[in-house]
Amino acid sequence: MGTLLTALSLTKLYGVVIGVNDMTLDLEPGVIGLLGPNGAGKSTLIKLITGQLVPTEGTLQVFGEAPWNNPRVLRRLGLCPEQDAFYDSDSALEFVTSLARVSGLGGSARTRAADTLARVGAAEYMHRPIREYSKGMRQRTKVAQALVHDPELLIFDEPLTGTDPIGRREMTNLILELGREGKSIIVSSHVLHEVQATTSEFVMVLGGRILASGDIHEIRALMNEIPHKITIRCDDGRALAHHLMRDLPIRGVEIAADGQGVVVLTQEPAAFYAGLPEVVHQAGAHVRELVSGDDNLESVFHYLSSVT
Repeated sequence: MGTLLTALSLTKLYGVVIGVNDMTLDLEPGVIGLLGPNGAGKSTLIKLITGQLVPTEGTLQVFGEAPWNNPRVLRRLGLCPEQDAFYDSDSALEFVTSLARVSGLGGSARTRAADTLARVGAAEYMHRPIREYSKGMRQRTKVAQALVHDPELLIFDEPLTGTDPIGRREMTNLILELGREGKSIIVSSHVLHEVQATTSEFVMVLGGRILASGDIHEIRALMNEIPHKITIRCDDGRALAHHLMRDLPIRGVEIAADGQGVVVLTQEPAAFYAGLPEVVHQAGAHVRELVSGDDNLESVFHYLSSVT
């Protein structure tokens, strides 16, 4: 498979309101997180990718073709939307079977629907009417209808919404499993740490624009002007701070209010970590915890938002 998706100066306007603003993007096959707060432009971009909207300006190609009014592209996509759109008197099996038939599965539709519902953990209740379902049960039904026709590209819009901790873990495991099977997946969410469990490749969106894209560690490495923040919990923060300032490349150090640790700022994290064991030994410090928050996705997103 070649390039999954290409956008060039892609813009979508709703009257005078900008939904997507001059996006240029190339995505390769794989599992990709589409991240940003509510109202960032994620849902508009998804609607453009899935052919529900036509661009105001610029171009968008999925599998090398424009998705708008293009059955060749659309039959290769599976969408799990954020909003529910059910016939509540139907059961999950009836609902997913109907959509499987629309996708061209014909006589195998009901069997495929049942198998897919079982895969997403909905077998126990798939014969009950949807009006009796919890939010999490409805979410699993939406995932099943996205999967049933075996698409090449799956798009999950806020797939973890409404799921309990067990359901969240199962959904995460399903996304990982589908990725290992070779599916391309776009996971759209504003819950950054949950999507980070499924992939390290991200597109970050804010105000209809792309803030950054790529591997989370590559994105962080490009932000050289922002020092890494490292928290060290130990028995004597003051003594450790003295040795850190003397022997390691740091821009600043702050002693914890209880004296039981330090917070360090450094722009040379590799050198800092390489020299830290010897410094800790010299200081005679007992280190209980070492945490760097700057390699998690949420901190990177906030950094990028603040400088945009």
